[in-house]
Amino acid sequence: MLPSHLLSETVQLTGGVQVLILNSAADPFVQEAAKQPGIGSIMLAEDNIAALQPVQSALEQEHGYLSPGQGIYHTPFHKYTSMQPPATIDVAIMDLLYQPGKAWMDYGLRVALYALKPGGSLYVVGAKDRGVLSIAKRMQAYFGNVETLAIGKGQRVVRSFKEAGQRHDAMLPDDTSPLVPAGFASGKLDEGTRLLLEALEVHTTDAALDIGCGSGFIGIHIARLARKGSVTMVDASLAAVDAAQQNVEQSGLQNIVVVPSNGAQAVLAQRFDLVVTNPPFHLGGIHTTQVAERFIREAAQVLRPRGRFYLVANRFLKYEPAMRACFKLVKEVSGNTRFKVLRASQS
Repeated sequence: MLPSHLLSETVQLTGGVQVLILNSAADPFVQEAAKQPGIGSIMLAEDNIAALQPVQSALEQEHGYLSPGQGIYHTPFHKYTSMQPPATIDVAIMDLLYQPGKAWMDYGLRVALYALKPGGSLYVVGAKDRGVLSIAKRMQAYFGNVETLAIGKGQRVVRSFKEAGQRHDAMLPDDTSPLVPAGFASGKLDEGTRLLLEALEVHTTDAALDIGCGSGFIGIHIARLARKGSVTMVDASLAAVDAAQQNVEQSGLQNIVVVPSNGAQAVLAQRFDLVVTNPPFHLGGIHTTQVAERFIREAAQVLRPRGRFYLVANRFLKYEPAMRACFKLVKEVSGNTRFKVLRASQS
């Protein structure tokens, strides 16, 4: 994880400063910044509600809301330029550790150029293996300047400032679709998803749940088969939720709802006949099984007694123990050398 002291020692915030956190709400710097006296406001431009909610709660509990025009706010990362005015921010911060891919990093640079006042600074922190050197080159291209301010424990902080007279719309991000996998829109399925769809047993009247729905391809496929049932799709990514909702509208199907949710938290009171997931196994750039294991526990909680749970994963990921701890029956029902589809039930 990022050593918080590197940013804290490098970025000095003066009284009344307006700070923008670019999809990096989980960075320790956020809570450090909130403690600095005279802080103007902190805007969390965050996509992942799983990262946003605990940080937002901790900040509001400790600091509360300040006077009108000040405080701690949130706006969806992928909607910043459509929801917020340009040239209002003094300092923008982006931690590469929390960006899902290069498209997200590049989008963050463009948002910073739009959001910063003339003379405002963008600070980017990251390691070489997260692409900080290539991002520094893009900062030079976009802003016309870049400098390295600090190096420590494999991380470095680089800064660009917005020059006077530089147009805020010069590199305006006009298409957020690269932030969400294009599988549904392009008609191309990844191998794991294809295996999952081929293995699924879907009944006409099923009430189904897709945890971590992404752009919604799996849920839409199920909805077509469960034409007398219903499908609920949830994802912690606000960009994914919007993309899924758009794809649902294009499908013309009326038996689907899309809900932003940290795992299945938003629907724990509901019960389903069928639960599916293609869970992520990276969190903040770190390989982890924790997200999938939580999805498994939540699936067991919301599944009806005779329900079915399907999970697709890379073959090397050992999810079977977690599934056997929650379900009586666990079986591999499809797979190849790269992927496996596991089916679980209580009977």
